[in-house]
Amino acid sequence: MKITIISGSHRNPSQSEKVARHICQTLEAEHPDIEPEVYTLADNPLPLWDQTVWEDSPEWNQRLAPLKKQLSESDGFVIVSPEWHGQVPSGLKNFFLLFNRFELGHKPALIVTDSSGDGGAYPVAELRMSSYKNNRLCYIPEHVILRNVESILNKDAADNNAESDAYFRERISWALGILKGYAEALKTMRESTKIHHDKFGNGM
Repeated sequence: MKITIISGSHRNPSQSEKVARHICQTLEAEHPDIEPEVYTLADNPLPLWDQTVWEDSPEWNQRLAPLKKQLSESDGFVIVSPEWHGQVPSGLKNFFLLFNRFELGHKPALIVTDSSGDGGAYPVAELRMSSYKNNRLCYIPEHVILRNVESILNKDAADNNAESDAYFRERISWALGILKGYAEALKTMRESTKIHHDKFGNGM
């Protein structure tokens, strides 16, 4: 089983990538049957969408081919997003414009958001509302909101709030177990159900 973790922050380095790396390490340690991989949007590696993506552009095809292959082979996803001005970063929204039902469709995803303060809820709502329509990504009911993220999941324990760090590590571990269960179940569904229909290529 393959799980791709998308770090949605443009910053380099970023707290979101720190979180994504921790999630990857947790999957490796606790689920030896899972091959996790992090893809980071640091420094905006993906150009902004334009209509030539839909016109079999050689430039787009060459640029997106490696990531399309990785996403297509993935059984599930973790979407890590910071909260910037109460929003999901534009680069992460752009990611959802560039990939479709053939890469993401009918595969489970866990939302993990992070905030330097007490925020983090707005990106959860935004992702659930508008990022899955045409690509058919399936967000699972569980999500994780990492508040005061600078004080948790650091390699040096002295940099962590011990109580919060322990809680969020346990919460992440539990949520990843839920994601794995959905990934196993939806793989069976995809193998036994006609999930792509040319007439109904877009969501309503």
